[in-house]
Amino acid sequence: MNSFEKRTLRIDVAMKRKDADLVLKNATYLNVFTKEFLKGDIAMAEGYFCAIGQGYKGRHEIDLKGKYVVPGFMDGHLHLESSVVSPKEYARAVLPHGTVSIFADPHEIANVLGTVGIDYILDSTKNLPLEIYIMMSSCVPATKFDESGACLTFKEISSYLKNERVRGLAELMNYPGVVSADDEVISKIMVTAKEFKRCDGHAPMLKGDALNAYVTAGVESDHECSGADEALEKLRLGQWIMIREGTACKNLKNLMPLISDRYYSRCLFVTDDRHPGDLIREGHIDNIIKKAIAMGAKPELAYTVASYNAASYFHLNFKGAIAPGYQADFVILDDVEEVKISCVYKKGRLVAQNGVVTDEVSELLDSYQHEIIEKYEDRIYSTINLRDFGVEKLRISDAGAKVIGLVPGEILTTDEGVAKAVDVNHDIIKLAVVERHHNTGHTGVCFVKGYGIREGAIATSIAHDSHNIIAAGVSDEDICFAVNRLKEIKGGMVVVNRGKIICELSLPIAGLMCDSGVYEVNEKMKELKDAAYRLGASRNIDPFMTLSFTSLAVIPKIRLTTLGGVDVEKFCLV
Repeated sequence: MNSFEKRTLRIDVAMKRKDADLVLKNATYLNVFTKEFLKGDIAMAEGYFCAIGQGYKGRHEIDLKGKYVVPGFMDGHLHLESSVVSPKEYARAVLPHGTVSIFADPHEIANVLGTVGIDYILDSTKNLPLEIYIMMSSCVPATKFDESGACLTFKEISSYLKNERVRGLAELMNYPGVVSADDEVISKIMVTAKEFKRCDGHAPMLKGDALNAYVTAGVESDHECSGADEALEKLRLGQWIMIREGTACKNLKNLMPLISDRYYSRCLFVTDDRHPGDLIREGHIDNIIKKAIAMGAKPELAYTVASYNAASYFHLNFKGAIAPGYQADFVILDDVEEVKISCVYKKGRLVAQNGVVTDEVSELLDSYQHEIIEKYEDRIYSTINLRDFGVEKLRISDAGAKVIGLVPGEILTTDEGVAKAVDVNHDIIKLAVVERHHNTGHTGVCFVKGYGIREGAIATSIAHDSHNIIAAGVSDEDICFAVNRLKEIKGGMVVVNRGKIICELSLPIAGLMCDSGVYEVNEKMKELKDAAYRLGASRNIDPFMTLSFTSLAVIPKIRLTTLGGVDVEKFCLV
């Protein structure tokens, strides 16, 4: 059946000349246009809603007996790599939570493998039952202080923007480059605008003249707001606000004033970075909706922010609503306020029920990756290029080194002055970032306060955004042991103590992801975190997610890269 015939069929179903594929009888559905729950029968054909009313017949009919129907949920900004599983396993995890579409920035794997990484993500997410759109990575590398595995110019970005699944330019973290009108940065914004696609922002605490410059350059959103005042300043200048609730960054509580009649229409929900344990235990966008309602948001506003607003922002016409002509992506709820999900449908087909994907979807996911792995195996499984690492790389000068202070629940850091040695009694341990892409031998070393461990070391090859190896430890010997172990297992996460491996997880796909199932990885992540907590890691942080962000040189205040400490506000090495 061609597109003309499909559209004609939908008209015939609406006019009751033909039966629908599926009719939901006695439904209570959310109308995102009028912000009200209404009653009616919902008829669908060829993956689209055809009509809402009474008397429709279908080849398959379901009497909902008043159960609620809401549009499928959308995550407006995330990094698939942060789930540490392959895209198909990510789909397995989030579909039962009502998420039907996501907008992924592959800048983690792009910083390791460049266009090869982006091609891998595009290929491995094509035709999944979870609809995955891509935002082109804007900052590869993120700053001049980063040593990444690749570099993406506006020319490479321009070629990808012609792809329909690529919806724009991802978080433009290099806001100093924007406000200083750097040629390359502005060229990236302009090639995006030429294709009439979105330019996402990433500018924590930017305000005043610099924020005006950032917005007038063409940056249209921000997901880094940690307070309502910051968000309102950006919203009043025309930006959309992405309300983030992830594993490391939880901004929903402070941004609740935005989910109100006055402001909600310019907001959408995002997770940014969320580990598999949180996906399985707490959920995904459904968890954010539930929290928002519990904190006082009107359900009709929370569900609209979670669906239609994201579709509107990304110019996805006829998605994100339950109305004739819209794609039939929806969630059936037993309880609106508790977000108790009964069933999830994508394009009018059941994809998840009672907390798990259907057998049909599971079989599809199980068989999906073989050809993708064969195509990319030689390029994505060998990304740790590092000579043996010794204690001489960890020496601190007589003048000492900066101390990075961690902030629970945030990825912001503080400047805690200078230290000359590890002092576990004052919660000061050593931090190192080791270049792993080009075997340069560069290593940045300083101290970190607030991490908590009193013995051993913890290391990971997930270190935003350039993804070199980052390690925190009490002894130089354990730090070296952990770094060298990551080289042996082709990247991943490891907890060591006194020269012994306590727990580890290999992440051979670019040092960021693995092929294992999401539930298996979740169990291993639990073991890793438990091992970190036994070493004394603070219970107020996620020991791996928080560690990985201490190298992110675009978030205030102090960070560490392979080239040394960075004062983000002054944008210089310290």
